[in-house]
Amino acid sequence: MNEETEKKPRKKGLFQRFLDFVEKTGNNLPHPVTLFALLALIVILASAIVSSFNVSVDDPVNSGESVEVLNLLSGEGITYIFSSMVDNFINFAPLGVVLATMIGIGVCERTGLINAGLKAFVLSIPNRLITAGLLFAAIMSSVATDAGYVVLPPLGAVIYAALGRHPIAGLATAFAGVSGGFSANLILTSIDPMLGQMTINAAATMDPAYADQMNVAMNWWFIIASTILLTIVGTIVSEKIVEPRLGEYKGDYRGDLERLKPVEKKGLLYSVISVAVTAGVLSLLILPEWGPMRGDDPEMPIVMSPFMDSLVVFILILFLVPGIVYGIVTKEIRSDKDVAKQMSDTMASMGMFIVLAFTAGQFVAFFNESNLDLVLGIYGGEFLTSLNIDGLPVVIGFIIVTATLNMFIGSASAKWAMMAPIFVPIMMQTGYSPELAQAVYRVSDSATNMLTPLLPYFAMIIAFAQKYDRKMGIGTLISTMFPFSIFFLISWTIMLIVWMFLGLDLGPNAPIYYDPS
Repeated sequence: MNEETEKKPRKKGLFQRFLDFVEKTGNNLPHPVTLFALLALIVILASAIVSSFNVSVDDPVNSGESVEVLNLLSGEGITYIFSSMVDNFINFAPLGVVLATMIGIGVCERTGLINAGLKAFVLSIPNRLITAGLLFAAIMSSVATDAGYVVLPPLGAVIYAALGRHPIAGLATAFAGVSGGFSANLILTSIDPMLGQMTINAAATMDPAYADQMNVAMNWWFIIASTILLTIVGTIVSEKIVEPRLGEYKGDYRGDLERLKPVEKKGLLYSVISVAVTAGVLSLLILPEWGPMRGDDPEMPIVMSPFMDSLVVFILILFLVPGIVYGIVTKEIRSDKDVAKQMSDTMASMGMFIVLAFTAGQFVAFFNESNLDLVLGIYGGEFLTSLNIDGLPVVIGFIIVTATLNMFIGSASAKWAMMAPIFVPIMMQTGYSPELAQAVYRVSDSATNMLTPLLPYFAMIIAFAQKYDRKMGIGTLISTMFPFSIFFLISWTIMLIVWMFLGLDLGPNAPIYYDPS
């Protein structure tokens, strides 16, 4: 073999070429902040074009009246653009919800409570359940938003290495749980009010009365079942496919899992007690008949109540109190100044989200004001109805579109801000509820997170993996994660379809079906 032949690069396979295409295409997309600004501009131009054709639809709220597209380039439209810009930012539904929730979660994260809690959970289970335990902890880590990406994958690798198993398998298993199970949990997390408010706003364009009785816990029962499903499926995939494929670990690293320090154990104990006490005190506002946070509906005094409207505040308190208690016990908090700094640092880390909220808020507001959302929703629903198909093909198509889009736009809130105003009305037009539209979105958005190099934490996961395998690259990581992703997506979709056929509520007062008449 001559020298030129030896230097000739090996032809890439179809899968590697596909990954190259995804990476190149994704890198050429503008930043999400810029993307929303461009989308807002597109809405302005589209409103001018569509309005010139005098397009109108029947008002779904006021029978007998019609709705026309407002030209945002008209005098009235231009006045609206400039006079509403600040209000569009302030009133962007997820902004206050996410920032308020993160005040409590941020204190938990920065005092070390979340890290200690996850470590304690994983260390407390038998070896034969370590895979399932790691997956479950990774899925549950979404209570701390992105903290799980930083804590769980390296912890999983260390645990597996300490047990004589392949550390990459532990890292991949944790990464699958954190990313693929981001929309599943046993409790409500910041993603629920974030997506829920967008869903409620989108539903309001079709049926304000229906939207008024919706709540941000609309997918709670479904995400509880999803947590159990993904833990089981992920465990099977990890132990039967991923770990055998990796083979025996022949590297030099042999981990030693660090045990919890006495002060961490003490902090966890006191924080658990504080959660119980806080929950007990808060329950007095809800459970007794005289509770001020109960609703007036005798059949659903909790579901239809001020409590559900204030759920974000309850989440904030239930994270903030144990976070402060843990910090005091471990000396991470010595005065109120430390708490204020931790809150401030958390808000500082949300800077990109705040900037994103400004441009996303303009896009959503312009889209609503122009009535393009209503027109697209009604025309889309009429088109799907004319095809004489039920909602299932729409659901499958929705899943495919979202899973594909997720390869290029990683932010769950960014994608739903774009998709909710379109897909929620379409689903409602075909007889399915806004709550179901959100559940469909969560399934497809979550399952493919681990496959895209555009995920903000993807490069970090590769860096973690290279500690155990210096040759680890994008293709190797994606090929390792692909079985998790495809089985998550398939099993989760099947569960959703079964849920639909059974007609079970997705959460409190959150039905599958919607009557558009």
